Parts: sequence; C-alpha cells; structure tokens
Amino acid sequence: MTATPTPPTTPTAIIVGAGSAGMMAALTAAERGVPVLVLDAAGTVGGTLNVATGQLSAAGTLLQRRRGITDSPDAHYADIMRISRNTADPTLVRLAVDNAARTLDWLTENGMEFLPDHPVEGFAHEPYTAARYYWGPEFGRSILRVLRRAFDAQVAAGRITLSLNTALTGLVLSGRRVTAVTATGPEGERTYPATSVLLATGGYNSNPDLFRELSGHPAYGGNSYPHSTGGGLEAARRAGAALRGHENYLCSFGVVMDRPGLGTKMEFRHVHHPQDRAPWEIYVNTEGRRFVAEDEPSVDAREHALLEQPELRRYVVFDARVLRDSPPMITGRTNAELLDLFDVHPMFTAAPTLAELAAKTGLPADALAATVADYNAALDSGGPDPFGRRHRPVRLEEGPFYAIRVQGASVTSTVGLAVGADLRVLDEAGEPFENLSAAGELLGSGQLMGKSFCGGMMATPAMTFGLLYGEALATNGA
Repeated sequence: MTATPTPPTTPTAIIVGAGSAGMMAALTAAERGVPVLVLDAAGTVGGTLNVATGQLSAAGTLLQRRRGITDSPDAHYADIMRISRNTADPTLVRLAVDNAARTLDWLTENGMEFLPDHPVEGFAHEPYTAARYYWGPEFGRSILRVLRRAFDAQVAAGRITLSLNTALTGLVLSGRRVTAVTATGPEGERTYPATSVLLATGGYNSNPDLFRELSGHPAYGGNSYPHSTGGGLEAARRAGAALRGHENYLCSFGVVMDRPGLGTKMEFRHVHHPQDRAPWEIYVNTEGRRFVAEDEPSVDAREHALLEQPELRRYVVFDARVLRDSPPMITGRTNAELLDLFDVHPMFTAAPTLAELAAKTGLPADALAATVADYNAALDSGGPDPFGRRHRPVRLEEGPFYAIRVQGASVTSTVGLAVGADLRVLDEAGEPFENLSAAGELLGSGQLMGKSFCGGMMATPAMTFGLLYGEALATNGA
C-alpha cells in the first residue's frame, strides 16, 4: 500500500483524504462497483483516527436496543441544538443524526469493540439526555481497525487505487465543474483528471497561521494530527468556496501543557469535572481573579467562561492543606506525587507565601491576595459565594501555596467549507459546485457542534457523510 500508482489518464472519481470520511466514502462506493482513486498526504491511512479519542454518538442503534435504551434521531437532534444553543447548522446536524445509527450499526456488525458500559450519557462533554455516547478501548484506533479491514479488502480487489504521501495542491475548474486535481507526491506534481471530487482532508490545527486567522486565537496545543494543515480548505477557498463557522470557536476547559508557549503538548489532565472530584482549590485567570464557580456542573458553562479570559488560561491555586487532604487533582497522580513536579516542571509552581507565588507565576500579587481573602471571608461568614460555588471545604491559608497553569485549547478545527444537504461545496452566493463535495473535519466543528462540544459529533458525522457520499456516487454515477 505504499507504492505510488500510475495516475489515471481518464477521469475518475477522486477522494482526497483517507481518514474516517474518505475511507468510508471510498469503501462504500467500491463495494457497490464504483472504482475510486484515493489520495492522502500521509504515509498511512486513518487520518486523525490514529491520534483521536474516536468518540461516537448515534440514536436508535443495535447496541441501544440490546440494552433496552429508547432513543431517536429527533431526541439526538434536540440535544445537539440545546447544547449548542442553536449555533450548530440545523441542516447538517439533521443529516448526521438521521443517518448516524447506520454508521454505528455498521461498526458493530463489522466487529468493533466498545467499552463494556457503553453507550453512556457522558459528562466529559455536556451530557446527552439518553445514553448514546460510545467509544472503544483503543479510542480512534478501535474505529480504524474496523474501517481498515473493509478498506484494505477493496484496495486488494483493485476497486480502490490508493496513493499515499500525495498532498493536494489545487483544483482545476471549468466553470463550476472540477475537471482535475493537482497533487504533489514522491514523483513530483501530477494532474489527476476527475469526474467527481470529495474533499476529506481534515482540519487545520497543525497550521498555526491558518488556525490564528480562522479562530482568532493562537494554536496553543500541539497534539493535533501532523497532516491537519488545511490543504483541502485552502484549495477550495482558492477555487471560490465559502467558509462557515468563524463565530463558533470554543476552547476546552484546559489541560496542563509540557511547557509555556505555542505548539506545546498536553502532558497532564487536571480533574475539573465536579462529578469526578469536587474542587477544593480555586481557579484564577492571568489577572489573579476568579471567573467561574469551580464546581459548576456544566462543562459547557465552564468552557464558555474560560473563553472570555485572557490567553484562555487559568491557574489552579491551593494551599498545603488542600494538597495534603483533598482527593487527587491530576489524573494518574496522587497529590503526594505532585510534590516532585513543583518548581521542576514549568507549569507547576510552589512558594512559601501567596506574594511569592504571585511573583513566580507572574500573577498580580495584590489581586491574588484579594481573591484568596474574599474567598476565605465568604466561607467564614457562611454567606453565598460570589460565583455560586457550593463546595467550599476549607480556607486557603496554610503555606506553602501552589499553582498549576492550565491552558484552554481546541483539538478540532472550527471553521469549515460550506456545503448543502447533498454535501456539495457552496460558494459565497450559496451556489453549489457541480461535482465538488466535502465531508469530515473539513466541514468544521462550528457547523456540526456549533459553539459547543457535543460528544461524538465529529467522527460520527465524518463516517456518516462518507457513507452517504459513497452511496450517492454509486447511485448517480461517478
């Protein structure tokens, strides 16, 4: 599968991207007798499934029925629109949820292993009203294992021609029709005549300049798939395609990176879900001020609160008693084990006094002192917390004092290509290209989830739209 095939000299159906959307589209078309050419910039197939959590969601599935769970696409749709505050694209959400069970059932019937207690409602993201949230023990690779078996079978049968290490460089148009794609591979740039083109090249999180342009924020995290550079989006934009979702950027509630700066890697997870661990510490922004109830049960509310803070950053601030007596606050570490990280790891800081902690972290000393004093005073008086926090077990007063720097970031690309209900790419006037379609993360999380994170609403729509595209290719002709 690593050889570079001879490019076709006659037009063919081309799928650019061999991730969750592209693989599903290609194998669906090939199984129905339509030969396809698949190009991918990477040296292997799978795209972000190689690194992603692979969260899935669908209503009315075989697994739900086996467990006696009553659910429907209508309920799924209502949940997405509720969680996103109606910021998700209703047409694409409807298309995704109405067909998502077919994707989940296909995975189930083809041997995917799911975690034993799944589906669940979930709370890593805002929970659904029904248990329709699934993933496998190997995360994205659990999906890829199933996809690859079916995909490789079609490659072996000669119905899929796969060209790896081949990056899209442009689209050749005649009017509103794509007649060819250009791509650079091991043997230089080539032109591939096309009868139809599906762009499934993924997002742009590994392109810092494009990320900043489209999201309005720096790309703080560097854990993204290395080939998520926005090549398909840029090629379509040069051809006149419209983009959607700029207004829907949202960061997660944050992770502990390996170092300050941009392009850093996630190293530790702070346990911030009160359903897992009620907080003993406080969270402050770069101005030394609290900004949210630390035990706010809605992760969506906490994420939106962090989005309004400078540099999308928070500091977890606590004292010696909290470190000694509270449940573990970092996943996979006891609090005692954290002592080895303070003042050794750049994101973990300790100091004998609050003033010295402020100096070492760069937080304003007066503001931090006032924040802690206000927190303690409200606790002492028994009065309400200014942010509505309910769990306030102890004062913060016993030195040494500690701070853990946590960075909000996004692992999805918010902005994507505008498409219609048939997945054809639209221009700024809302008119479709004749034979150019798009699926997967190239559509952007801002359309599929709105200004929110809805569990399973990236990988599932990607595969589902790939399935629908492959079927349409077989029905309508390549």
